[in-house]
Amino acid sequence: MNTEQILQQRSQSKCELCGASENLAVYEVPPASNISADQCIFICSTCRNVIEHPDNININHWRCLNDSMWSQVPAVQVMAWRILTRLRAEGWPQNLLDMLYLDDDTLKWAKATGEDKSDEDVIKHVDCNGALLEAGDTVTLIKDLDVKGANFTAKRGTAVRGISLVADNPKHIEGRVEGQRIVLLTKFVKKSN
Repeated sequence: MNTEQILQQRSQSKCELCGASENLAVYEVPPASNISADQCIFICSTCRNVIEHPDNININHWRCLNDSMWSQVPAVQVMAWRILTRLRAEGWPQNLLDMLYLDDDTLKWAKATGEDKSDEDVIKHVDCNGALLEAGDTVTLIKDLDVKGANFTAKRGTAVRGISLVADNPKHIEGRVEGQRIVLLTKFVKKSN
């Protein structure tokens, strides 16, 4: 049997999250290392759409997790945990999360996408104007900077293309200036459009 047939049999041809019986398809629960039935769930198009586009969320749709979170299938437990975590500010999802038990490996899998991190926990790199910086952006220097150890000055107005973010420090980014990779302070750069 292929993965879809295994999931169809496991779910009794119903969405493993909400119980719908139409428009069902295989969904790989990220991060999936291989496409096996153990790392996939069988869900309807409504659940898939909301999972893939969190802004389209219908909070009441997810009341179905009150039942599906008790599934014995780790992939279903992981998705239930992630969705409830995303919605925890609504009140009732937090109550369900408090009841939900995941073994250590399943919890590690559930947290692999960072759903448990609040906005305050996520490191954000912002330029001198408060614009959010992302890896690959182009920035412009807003003042002359002496580059220690390289014996040159990076001039104001210099464009630094393809920056990378320093993961553990929101005040630092890296980029190439005059062929050398240097660390720049975010307060001295402005994001280019």
